[in-house]
Amino acid sequence: MDAALPRARASARWDKNKGLLSWLTTVDHKRLGILYMYTTFFFFLIGGIMALLVRVQLAEPQNKFLTPSQYNQIFTMHGTTMIFLWIIPVFSGFGNYLVPLMIGARDMAFPRINAMSYWLIPLGGLTMYAGFLFGGTGEAGWTGYVPLTEKQYNPQVGQDLWILGLHTLGISSMLGGINFLVTLHNMRAKGMTWFRLPLFCWAQEVTQGLVVLASPFLAGALLMVLLDRQAGATFFAVNHGGNALLYQLIFWFYSHPAVYIMVLPAFGIVSEVIPVFSRKPIFGYRAMAYSMSAIAVLGFIVFVHHMFVTGLPVYVQTFFSATSMIIGVPTGVKIFNWAATLWGGSIRYDTPMLYAVGFLLLFLVGGVDGVYLGSLAVDYSLHGTYWVVGHIHYVLFGGSVFGVFAGIYYWFPKMTGRFLNEFLGKLQFWVMFIGMNLAFMPMHVLGLLGMPRRISTYADEKGWGNWNSAVTMGAFLIAASVAIFMINFFISMRSPKNAPADPWEGDTLEWATTSPPVKHNFDVVPEVRSSRPVRDMRRAARKVRA
Repeated sequence: MDAALPRARASARWDKNKGLLSWLTTVDHKRLGILYMYTTFFFFLIGGIMALLVRVQLAEPQNKFLTPSQYNQIFTMHGTTMIFLWIIPVFSGFGNYLVPLMIGARDMAFPRINAMSYWLIPLGGLTMYAGFLFGGTGEAGWTGYVPLTEKQYNPQVGQDLWILGLHTLGISSMLGGINFLVTLHNMRAKGMTWFRLPLFCWAQEVTQGLVVLASPFLAGALLMVLLDRQAGATFFAVNHGGNALLYQLIFWFYSHPAVYIMVLPAFGIVSEVIPVFSRKPIFGYRAMAYSMSAIAVLGFIVFVHHMFVTGLPVYVQTFFSATSMIIGVPTGVKIFNWAATLWGGSIRYDTPMLYAVGFLLLFLVGGVDGVYLGSLAVDYSLHGTYWVVGHIHYVLFGGSVFGVFAGIYYWFPKMTGRFLNEFLGKLQFWVMFIGMNLAFMPMHVLGLLGMPRRISTYADEKGWGNWNSAVTMGAFLIAASVAIFMINFFISMRSPKNAPADPWEGDTLEWATTSPPVKHNFDVVPEVRSSRPVRDMRRAARKVRA
């Protein structure tokens, strides 16, 4: 056992300020994690409102609810917000709170850099949204394709603010990524070898490695666009010798790994939830860790499948079609291992487990319909249609967002000392599950019927109206489920703190401290002897009592 840290000395070290000022100036990883979650959830609500506006516009043919320019701006900011201001940073919030607790550390390696990483997120978000105050924000979609972002087609300053905001968020991600990697490599408790590390920490290790390696490519592409717009450069100006496809190549070299940046942390959360509520250890621990690493490596050699219709040589397309199929192998390993963990387990379907199982089902659909898009012949027909929109939402909503809610319900007692209401939690799950399928499954049908992405209206004779109405109803059901969660949250926060240190009988070190944890995390950090240290502690305690 490590020597105990005296509480008086711990309080003097961690209690610097009081009240609101203590939150604004904090470098405590737990408080920063909570700030991440509050901030990103706020942006999630804004992005959700924008999604509803988009769906109202598309609910019926020839709708005039939004002008084409308004639609493009809202559509652009919806995608940008959900990816860069919600999914990516909310998992950094989970990581900030949980990684030091899971590895037996007192804090992150660089607490002040950690605080800087957080404060850059609202700054980046406000920078992008400031475009609405200056005649409109970007209108080129979340991908920012050229020539749509070139100044002659998109002259408003909002497009430049969109680029600067993304740069700010990228700096935040890279600083945070370095901090996570140093923490995981250098601050693990005694006895915590790599193959005793919780799978959520493995997911963070792989994710943050992707962030550090991939983010500079997006920064470079956006800088080139900004120089084209403001400094007279011609990187992408075709009529001056530039190459518009160069942007797509650089962008997708970041953005396909970014899909795994958004999904791998959810893999980690689900890998913690399923064993606990199945009362079994995870099946194939090492295979799970290796498969996450394999996904990260393969993520850099599949990105061209986003560009099959751009006229690339057939042998290039064939290679990337093959790699797009191969990446399904390590993902399939994870699906089978989760299923094997469930098989024969004493399963408790509490709300965290419902979201974990929902994640498995929905992410599986997203993965399978993505395999279709990896086929050249199919992609030629479906590229640029609503099939792709349905696919990405099954991956990022059915995968990432369901993973987020699994994590919220699982670790809420640890973070707050309170339980979320089980009835409201299960009601939220079923409303969200039904709404999600009603919203995104018909998009596949619309894609097969030929409805293009990014259009603000369509003719009645296309026959898309009823399907779009169903999608809009599903979107409002999702909104209702989020409202249920907010009601649940506010009710629960008014209830007394009654959560014990280990309410679920978990396996990992965060359950060895109080709920919520003391400021210094642990009075005594236990020595780790397996990948399930808290279970070992419970067994040892039972032997002592016997």
